[in-house]
Amino acid sequence: MRIPFLDLGAAYRELKPEIDAAVSRVLESGWYILGPEVEAFESEWAAYCEARHAVGLANGLDALTLALRALDIGPGDEVIVPSNTYIATWLAVSEVGATPVPVEPDQTTHNIDPARIEAAITSRTRALLPVHLYGQPADLDPILDIAQRHGLRVIEDAAQAHGARYKGARIGAHGDIVCWSFYPGKNLGALGDAGAITTNDAALAERVALLRNYGSRQKYVNEEAGVNSRLDPVQAAILRVKLGVLDQWTERRRAVAAAYNLGLAESGLILPHVPDWADPAWHLYVVRTSDRDALQGRMTEAGIGTLIHYPIPPHMQQAYAGLGIAPDALPLAHTLASEVLSLPMGPHLDKNANRFACQSIYRNI
Repeated sequence: MRIPFLDLGAAYRELKPEIDAAVSRVLESGWYILGPEVEAFESEWAAYCEARHAVGLANGLDALTLALRALDIGPGDEVIVPSNTYIATWLAVSEVGATPVPVEPDQTTHNIDPARIEAAITSRTRALLPVHLYGQPADLDPILDIAQRHGLRVIEDAAQAHGARYKGARIGAHGDIVCWSFYPGKNLGALGDAGAITTNDAALAERVALLRNYGSRQKYVNEEAGVNSRLDPVQAAILRVKLGVLDQWTERRRAVAAAYNLGLAESGLILPHVPDWADPAWHLYVVRTSDRDALQGRMTEAGIGTLIHYPIPPHMQQAYAGLGIAPDALPLAHTLASEVLSLPMGPHLDKNANRFACQSIYRNI
């Protein structure tokens, strides 16, 4: 048996008639930039996220960057970010000219540790940028409390958290603005790049909508130096189809995670920890072991696809050599990067494949 890490083709095949019809609807409409299809998705996505507003964008990195710009964060400012995250979180901060200031994770959840945040706040700090890593909500209440006490904004990176809940409420509007990626491998994935923000703040939504369209509300009238970051109507139509099955597919992911929890209980691996207040979207199922590289090699030989999220922390990337952060300055991020392994996960991973993956781990651990 060969098990891919994620079967994107299966997602299309399950919804092929609906997706094909949605694409044809856009092609026949003659409306290929913004328009009613994007507006319909924005309305549906905002409602799903329990937010008042959504703005569709070209990709997840643009969502982060335009969120920062909408909050007037730029050169001379600092933004607190997780040390353990995909580099896009940091890149958005750099793109607006601000400085990312890393804070180490909680070792049990791998998300930013709220208890470490205040020590990183300076007179230049403008915002906190927690990430809901692997689809597991960050602990938002203490983060929001810190932000309120210090007069800071909260930008959530929810690129992996479609459908996740924090203390019963969907991720989507806890902070000032929430940033989404619809990259094909996400829980709600387009068939190409796509992104969005959600927020309860009408002024912020309006500013992002302005910035995404060359800084223009009226054709040939540009109020500020914006960019071109518009959600494609074809992708919006596809996302509308997939949104209709998102909860169903999330339940399948939960079943896969539960099977791993049971099947690997005696494996000696460090399994994901889910706090009582979290309802994860299970974008990834991430285990830890000091023998990670050897285990991954043996899993590959057995025909089981795995990935490492993420093998090099942002502070150790060449792109951030200029910050002068020593590799051992963020030891928890360094340790996680050397020990984490993501097992096959997705709504189309069947029970036999799930069982085979667990058995292969026991044979090769």
